[in-house]
Amino acid sequence: MSEPKNRLPWVIGIAIVVVFACSVCLVGAAAVSSIVYNRATVKTDITSRLLPRRATATPVVQRAVRPAATPATPAATPEPIATLPPIDPKGDVETQIYVRVYEQANPSVVAVRVLDAQTLQQAPDQNIRPFFFDSGEGSGFVFDTEGHIITNRHVVDNAKSVVVQFYDGIRAPAEVVGVDSDTDLAVLKVDPQGLVLRPLPLGDISDLKVGSRLLVIGNPYGNANTLTTGIISALGRQIDLPSSQFVLPEVIQTDAAINPGNSGGPMLNDAGKVVGVAFMLQSNSASNAGVGFGIPVYFVDRVARAIIANGAYEHPWLGIRGTSISPFEARQLDLPVDSGVLVSEALPNGPAIKAGLRGGDKTVNVEGVDFAVGGDIITAIDGNPVKVFDDLLAYISRYGEPGGTVTLSIVRDGKPIEVEVTLEVRPAATGQ
Repeated sequence: MSEPKNRLPWVIGIAIVVVFACSVCLVGAAAVSSIVYNRATVKTDITSRLLPRRATATPVVQRAVRPAATPATPAATPEPIATLPPIDPKGDVETQIYVRVYEQANPSVVAVRVLDAQTLQQAPDQNIRPFFFDSGEGSGFVFDTEGHIITNRHVVDNAKSVVVQFYDGIRAPAEVVGVDSDTDLAVLKVDPQGLVLRPLPLGDISDLKVGSRLLVIGNPYGNANTLTTGIISALGRQIDLPSSQFVLPEVIQTDAAINPGNSGGPMLNDAGKVVGVAFMLQSNSASNAGVGFGIPVYFVDRVARAIIANGAYEHPWLGIRGTSISPFEARQLDLPVDSGVLVSEALPNGPAIKAGLRGGDKTVNVEGVDFAVGGDIITAIDGNPVKVFDDLLAYISRYGEPGGTVTLSIVRDGKPIEVEVTLEVRPAATGQ
């Protein structure tokens, strides 16, 4: 009986050793499994940081048909930016608008310098009011990716050597493609090779309202890429240009600072779109007095495209002289309507007289003003009301084309009738 008792401690010891050995094996296996898992997790995490995340909604098969990635070197002719970055409502909204418009538009604005000695010596006519800036130095902006740049006629007219400077200091020689005296616009051309050209988007003058923000970027007094801001002070101004016998309609007035050197620079709305081209100021000191003027944007589009395609722009022409009438004048003249355009003369061999429009046949004086009466009274054009002469001129300037027709609603001998007129090319020497 004593022998079994002596074997018992050995059995217990062997059991303990076996249990310990099994425990060691289990711990080792768990450790190895943990290491393998951790390595896989780390590899997955690193891979996810190096590779772009895929949107779960986009099927993988679509990746094969996507356009090739944009090269690191920017293209020479990128398209204009369509939208601006969003406004942060927590920040200063006014500042954000100015900053984002400037940062988007500034690379498209250039300083224009004429190197001809004769042109640089020309002085502006001090008797002209509003005041035309000195020729020889101005501003401009990129119109397309082919190298065309918009500026003012009076800046580069008759120039033989012109240089433009971009916002980054790069200079390029430019040729004058063409000018238009009736709008004071000009088109330049630079070689686009090697240049990053960003055309500015054009806005719509119909969206403008008095009181709206207006930003002007230009080269005042040679200080390139200067931003000034203000509001639209008035719309629908008419300017008599010294280079033309015709009135420039729908001119934009602003209190944004415009000074010598701003000529040809863009006027921008708060969406960064061109709504006008700075070209004049009204001042007794030939510097900013808070009354500046801009050419409406639709002329930029129409005139520039025509100059690029044909070397010149042909303005549509109706061929009348006329006077706006008010209710007071209508009563004094015993007219059948209280607003519209009283046709004083249908010009010889013009489109209006060819269509049968009649001018006045006698003169009546009202409060010191002579009116030619007895002729037709225009009350609408293509169904759009004509209250004053500006309405008629603005419509033809915006939408008219030489060879195109317009329908005039007129009152003749007290009766309303309609007359269809085929517009012609505006002559150089006859006022409308």
